Amino acid sequence: MIADIQADFPSGVVGPFFNDRFGDVYGNIFAFTGDGLSQRQLRDLVEGARTKILTVPDVGKVEIVGAQNEAIFLEFSTRKIAALGIDRSSIISTLQAQNAVTQSGFIEAGPERIALRVGGRFISEESLRAINLRVNDRFFPLTDVATITRGYVDPPTSLFRFNGKPAIALTVGMKAGGNLVDFGKALEKMIAEVTQDIPVGTSVERVSDQPAVVDEAVSSFTHALFEAIAIVLAISFVSLGMRAGLVVAISIPLVLAITFLVMQYTGISLQRISLGALIIALGLLVDDAMIAVEMMVARLEVGDSLEKAATHVYTSTAFPMLTGTLVTVASFIPVGFNSSSAGEFVFSLFVVIAVSLIVSWVVAVLFTPLLGVTILPKTMKKHADHKGWFAAAFARILHLCLRWRWVTIAVTVAVFALSVAGMSLVQQQFFPSSDRPELIVDWNLPHNSSISETSRQMARFEQEKLAGNPDIDHWST
Repeated sequence: MIADIQADFPSGVVGPFFNDRFGDVYGNIFAFTGDGLSQRQLRDLVEGARTKILTVPDVGKVEIVGAQNEAIFLEFSTRKIAALGIDRSSIISTLQAQNAVTQSGFIEAGPERIALRVGGRFISEESLRAINLRVNDRFFPLTDVATITRGYVDPPTSLFRFNGKPAIALTVGMKAGGNLVDFGKALEKMIAEVTQDIPVGTSVERVSDQPAVVDEAVSSFTHALFEAIAIVLAISFVSLGMRAGLVVAISIPLVLAITFLVMQYTGISLQRISLGALIIALGLLVDDAMIAVEMMVARLEVGDSLEKAATHVYTSTAFPMLTGTLVTVASFIPVGFNSSSAGEFVFSLFVVIAVSLIVSWVVAVLFTPLLGVTILPKTMKKHADHKGWFAAAFARILHLCLRWRWVTIAVTVAVFALSVAGMSLVQQQFFPSSDRPELIVDWNLPHNSSISETSRQMARFEQEKLAGNPDIDHWST
């Protein structure tokens, strides 16, 4: 559509140009500074580092930020040009004609055809100083009318500073689907090799390190997952006994292994949402296994054989457990099919919980009875008919609540209303605060401000607000 209306633009309009890289993410940023090095020397060093980093597995885009482009300046003397009776436009057109790369012919050598190209292109300021111009049938050196110098494009297109010192940034991104933690380790090794080869006085500073942040965040969730597994296993052994608890303990890693397999097949990686879903599911996925084991224990105490007790588990509890599992999965459907931006992030929460709960039901009705036949004893002593102190106390409370049923209902409703009112005091935050240690400040000046004015304002801000602040480790602009 833009191409269709481009012909309607006024004469002199250049573009439009399309930017399809505005969404690129660079997880690692390195600042290269060098005392005593020119901008060109520092840029050559950074480009060499970029070439090496491009060999790291799973590396994506690697861009250089803040490098100054070199330029050759011709400063014409109007007095000398007027004395020779020529104008600047004729000199420039002559230079352009001489610098043009044109077809110079071919050499036919049997089956081979070799193209010829005449030299003479301008490749440095020295090649310009050696030029003799022919204007109006007169020859004269270019140095007679112009001073030729090498410098940097002014004004620069971008500037980069690290801790207030001029620097060049190297931004590194990872390919989609890669393991950021493994990529960070490989990149760390390559940066160590680059640092060994740089000259004295040059330093490579780390501006941003996303793999370290992700590693710390995922490690904390993994630690919480292991704690949850340990707690569930401990409760299983305490409440069910050694052998029955062992059946439940074996079913947990079996469910997690199958869940991990489905996650691998569906492309869901181990990240905060999926790990959080596993932590939520841990308290639910052991329910079916506990019900199955308790049913087998109850039948063994009655006098049934192991095979009959295992069969009874499937015939009497498989369908009720399935309906209960599906109801629990259905409660997370709004999370999985939420069309908002938050729903895009937490879709894996629904998938992981649904898969783990359904797998836990399959394990409970198929594998748990088989484990019970293998691990549980063939006969179990029937428990005594009289109740223990805990069961007796619970029975007394239950009888009291049934006797005063209306009071019990009223208290239940009052507690529920109190909990609803107390929800207003709970912090409403769906996503936690970012764990990244960086703080980003957007600095907007008037649109007619030059880059030199922006640089001056930023230098003032750095000196007054950032330099010497004990709470700041480093900063970049």
